[in-house]
Amino acid sequence: MTNDTSHSYLRRLGIWDGAAIVIGGVIGGGIFRTPATVAERTASGLPVLALWAIGGLLTLAGVLCYGELGARRPQAGGIYIYLREAFGPLPAFLFGWTMALINYPGSVAAVATTFADYASRAAGLPGWWVKPLAVGAITFIVGVNFFGIRAGAWMQNVFTVLKLAAITMLIVVGLALAHGHLGSVMTVDTTHAVPHGAWIGALLPVLFAYGGFHYLNDMAGEVRDPQRTLPRALALGMGGVILCYLLVNVAYLVGLGHAGLAASDAPAADVMSHVFGAHGATIMAIGIACSTFGYCSIAIAGGARVLQTMGADRMFFHAVGQIDSRWRAPQVALAVLGIWAIVLTLSGTFGQLMNYTTVGEWLGHAFGIATLFWYRRRFADQPLPYRVPLYPLLPFIFVCTVLGVIVATAIGTPGDAGMSLVIIACGVPVYGLWRYWEKRRAG
Repeated sequence: MTNDTSHSYLRRLGIWDGAAIVIGGVIGGGIFRTPATVAERTASGLPVLALWAIGGLLTLAGVLCYGELGARRPQAGGIYIYLREAFGPLPAFLFGWTMALINYPGSVAAVATTFADYASRAAGLPGWWVKPLAVGAITFIVGVNFFGIRAGAWMQNVFTVLKLAAITMLIVVGLALAHGHLGSVMTVDTTHAVPHGAWIGALLPVLFAYGGFHYLNDMAGEVRDPQRTLPRALALGMGGVILCYLLVNVAYLVGLGHAGLAASDAPAADVMSHVFGAHGATIMAIGIACSTFGYCSIAIAGGARVLQTMGADRMFFHAVGQIDSRWRAPQVALAVLGIWAIVLTLSGTFGQLMNYTTVGEWLGHAFGIATLFWYRRRFADQPLPYRVPLYPLLPFIFVCTVLGVIVATAIGTPGDAGMSLVIIACGVPVYGLWRYWEKRRAG
């Protein structure tokens, strides 16, 4: 096997592959649990659906902005590239430090463990199977992606279809339980008081459930005709996600009622159990396992390309920046990310890491979208087939909303938010030492 940083990625992803990456990157396990939290913080089904619609529209604004950013810089690395060009190497390094080294492997470890939990339940396996299954899933995904983006995209497309099939079944069953009484969605739950302003707290889990739409931009260097394909795939994929999320919540509300949804620990399984009994929970466990496995595939592929771009920039070990000459895959970066995710899986420390890095992830989104203002000024005359509509309103709304979410998160969980900022700040001396070491090596 020969590796060389001079080799580039091959553009093999079409619009449907891109849309599948968006859908798979957003729909993981959150939609099967988060709606219960949203219902707890609202008084009826109407604000529940309104919050999911608002969250979808806000996220769509960010997706449309990412469409233009991806069209301007259609190469691997996504936000890291935009930050490096607009704000310099330090902010880009801090983003990579937080995301590629902590958030990506942490999310893979967390979701792989969720996959293994549901897979073992569906197969009737004892609890000690969870960690071996999670490690096996990560190893298998990394192995498939060693053979290039086509192999990874093929696997991703299969699991996207499977997760959409599970969601479709959930929607159909939920609506069937309504027996024509859709008005129950709007019934006010008087069993518990909802504090004034609680809708702000209810919007937080909604926005987090819509996260993950940036992975396609991480793989932009492998998208065919990216100036046209990227914006279309992003919009198509996110439109599909918004539709699925709204219909799933309607199914939950008509199947369980607002009070039942708020009290449920596993609303998807509860809805399925109403029709299929004990087998319903097994069916849903299989669906959630497929959904979470698909997410892990995208997170590994996208995260590895951020690591590879950092390595090629000598912001990380240079070997990680190599691209395999035969398969055009970042094999070293894939191996590094996979090994670190496995370490986090076996140690069980990923949960707290994910809490600590949530603020850093959303700060990356806010500053990533903010680079659009810099690109518009610096390259005002650059011809593009796609520009974000309603500029500068859409990026302004998205950035302000994300910053608002960060402030609300910091107020609600000051310890986690503070640790997130500490992790980011620790990257500053690491960056200084790394640059010093690189200069010593070069000189």
